[in-house]
Amino acid sequence: MVWVAQLEEMKTGQAGIDLMHRFEGCRLRPYLCPASLWTVGYGHVLYQDQIRLPNERKNGYTGILRKEYAINPGDSRNWTQAEVDSLFESDLQYFERGVLRMSPNLASSQSRFDAIVSFAYNAGLGNYQRSTIRMKNDRGDYEGAAKAFMMWTKGGGKVLPGLVKRRVAESSLYASG
Repeated sequence: MVWVAQLEEMKTGQAGIDLMHRFEGCRLRPYLCPASLWTVGYGHVLYQDQIRLPNERKNGYTGILRKEYAINPGDSRNWTQAEVDSLFESDLQYFERGVLRMSPNLASSQSRFDAIVSFAYNAGLGNYQRSTIRMKNDRGDYEGAAKAFMMWTKGGGKVLPGLVKRRVAESSLYASG
């Protein structure tokens, strides 16, 4: 049962937090991120139901698109640093638990854990679950997992320079473990 306690105590280290803060940036005013989601603070998505909306109309879809989703007037304001720090901490705990649930072997490496939490924070737990990163990590192919971060550099079908830089940083942190 030692590993259960180890899983419960595992938290993102300062290197992982610094990486997420650097690449997410901090915005105190809500904005539509590149994925057309209302976002505030360090990449906190304000509306989970917006995630399920399509980005474009296909196959006769006539409903609302992500970019058409209206921001709640109460959210359209300048948020305080304390508010966005609290959102980040809450989001971070959610992603830490999800990553450890899927890949308990990460509890043995702080740098690998930090890198994958950063990836999941950015790409989502569902994408981590289906990723080559997870498959290779869980099989113990750490070199292959480090390389697999680079498969996740596109947004809207285009390679995004910011995602390339983030994935290089995450891969490097992961490989240092």
